[in-house]
Amino acid sequence: MDLINGVLNLVAPPFTFFTMLLFLPPWIFFKFCLGILRSVISENISGKVVLITGASSGIGEHLAYEYASRGACLALCARRESRLREVADRCRHIGSPDVIVIRADVSHAHDCKRIVDETVNHFNRLDHLVNNAGISQVCMLEEADDITNLRPVMDINFWGSVYTTKFAVPHLRNSCGRIIVLSSSASWIPLPRMSIYNASKAALAQFYDTLRVEFGSDIKITVVTPGFIESELTQGKFLSHEGKLVVDYDARDMQVNLSPVMKVERCARSIVKGALRGERYVTEPGWMKMSYVWKVLWPEAMELVNRLMCMTTVGGDSRDDTFGKKVLDISGAQNILYPQSIQSSEMKVD
Repeated sequence: MDLINGVLNLVAPPFTFFTMLLFLPPWIFFKFCLGILRSVISENISGKVVLITGASSGIGEHLAYEYASRGACLALCARRESRLREVADRCRHIGSPDVIVIRADVSHAHDCKRIVDETVNHFNRLDHLVNNAGISQVCMLEEADDITNLRPVMDINFWGSVYTTKFAVPHLRNSCGRIIVLSSSASWIPLPRMSIYNASKAALAQFYDTLRVEFGSDIKITVVTPGFIESELTQGKFLSHEGKLVVDYDARDMQVNLSPVMKVERCARSIVKGALRGERYVTEPGWMKMSYVWKVLWPEAMELVNRLMCMTTVGGDSRDDTFGKKVLDISGAQNILYPQSIQSSEMKVD
């Protein structure tokens, strides 16, 4: 066995290089032509059934509006029923022929089964499953006296999608449907204070890449890896080290600092368009794809930049006086980089 591994260690690098050299250019050309074709011909979602988790705010809410404008029937799920009903009313006004509201917590498997069952019982089918529900955490690992306080991040972000997918698979097979899952560019960017969140998003990406192999052509999968988008996260809503949801604008500015925050409407529009075109991956804003290149080719540089911007303190002893936040405060760059909705927010913690 050692001999075999030794031979593979010698053979694999040159084999990979010459294979890429031979087959990658024609494959890129094929993908280019396919992309042009998909931009002209995309899936007609009118009258089809779309189940969206975490639809009461942020990206999930605006995905609902995008699907509604295309005539899809919607099942909207979240914990805040009153807010869901407001979203549902607007979806009906926009153009959705039928919308149902399901109050549920995706961290519980029985709730996820109920979500799928109620959707299928009402519409008799399921075409798109949008796993969007998620929360974020901002704290250093050593700050968490009881590490189990951070379990909800993985329970909601990862297991919530796994549970819902498990129960939806038979119905999606029947309709040759699609799963759209909201991972994050944080799945490859090592942002400090968000280690559990980053890990949950990386787990999602790998989980659905594996399911793509298992499902084959029966169920299509689109993995979405957005950067900073106008949402409750960029408004400063996080899970604290004590396991409580808090609104912390200083923590938001430390994490986001000088990164431009994309408008949620544009992000949702790009996600739905990409899914209907059959895209395997959608990253918004598009320039965030280059951060993956940096991660692969020069990870030390990415780690250094994140430590400088998000960890290095300047001008005081406070942990909030990070270099990125200090530049943000002094320059007033918030007015340019952040949408008006997140510059000053009266968000409630619920």
